[in-house]
Amino acid sequence: MLIIGFESSCDETGVALVCTREGLLAHALHSQIDMHRDYGGVVPELASRDHIRRIIPLTRKVLAQAERSLDHIEAVAYTAGPGLAGALLVGASVAQAFAWARQLPAIPVHHLEGHLLSPMLAEPRPEFPFIALLVSGGHTQIMRVDGVGRYELLGETLDDAAGEAFDKTAKLLGLGYPGGPALSRMAEQGDAAIHDLPRPMLHSGDLDFSFSGLKTAVLTKVRALEKMHGALSQQHLADLAAATELAIVDVLASKSLKAVKQTGVRRLVVAGGVGANRLLRERLRTEIARMRGEVFFPPLEFCTDNGAMIAFAAAQRVNAGLVDLADSRHAFTVRPRWGLHEISTPQPAGA
Repeated sequence: MLIIGFESSCDETGVALVCTREGLLAHALHSQIDMHRDYGGVVPELASRDHIRRIIPLTRKVLAQAERSLDHIEAVAYTAGPGLAGALLVGASVAQAFAWARQLPAIPVHHLEGHLLSPMLAEPRPEFPFIALLVSGGHTQIMRVDGVGRYELLGETLDDAAGEAFDKTAKLLGLGYPGGPALSRMAEQGDAAIHDLPRPMLHSGDLDFSFSGLKTAVLTKVRALEKMHGALSQQHLADLAAATELAIVDVLASKSLKAVKQTGVRRLVVAGGVGANRLLRERLRTEIARMRGEVFFPPLEFCTDNGAMIAFAAAQRVNAGLVDLADSRHAFTVRPRWGLHEISTPQPAGA
């Protein structure tokens, strides 16, 4: 079955074609970073309008890349949530209209399930079961994954996500937008040992996270440095960036490895935008090797939001028999707030 997937949950417009037998055939992505940079963050109304402008040209591009026509498409997938309501409605409306016009099944996909399964777009692919660290701008969660649609929440952030901690600290340091990559680049020139920043909930005894206090700790350091030196130098900024990055990575790595130990599942999957962080990748590769386990990351191009992960997640649900392809209804809604555990399929007794 050939599935076209649409992603429009925030500030990237993604379209992709996935075959349930052959895998990913083509994908295209447009990022709105340049448009939102002047505002220091995503402006929802602008994001929605830009999705409208981009989604059809990207669809044509993907079809051309795959050398397919609209007649070849057998199902339509789209991100139904979580995300920005207006942005989600763009992709959902296009997908449902397309499906209705050609009498195709429409498959709503959970955005985080797309991220969760995205490491399976590359080789080697992780086998079930595995522990997943979902870490992005808006989400930080640890899940146990026993199969497609079989997810158990083990821990999550109680306030800011790790990506938000990166972005807010970068904004505080005047590093621009998007903050996470800018802070990581600045951190390469710094000495993390100069500043002792807190590792929130590192020893809490559970698998939950908290990052809201980290920005406050950095702000305290900034004010102390300004009092001593006036304007901060580039080295001051680099040292603070390095200390912030290390504090976040320490917590993410510690909790992820603790989940591996507690469950006995020796496969760890890292997905989401923060999964592209070089320091986090290096730390987890080193530590999981010591445990004689395996760690899997999606290709860098699939760490951010993209259509490939949405079409792929839909294909996996079709293959697992979790989609009613005979359902011809095309009434729809989007869910800006939608927990991944809400789509989990109960495991059969004795399985």
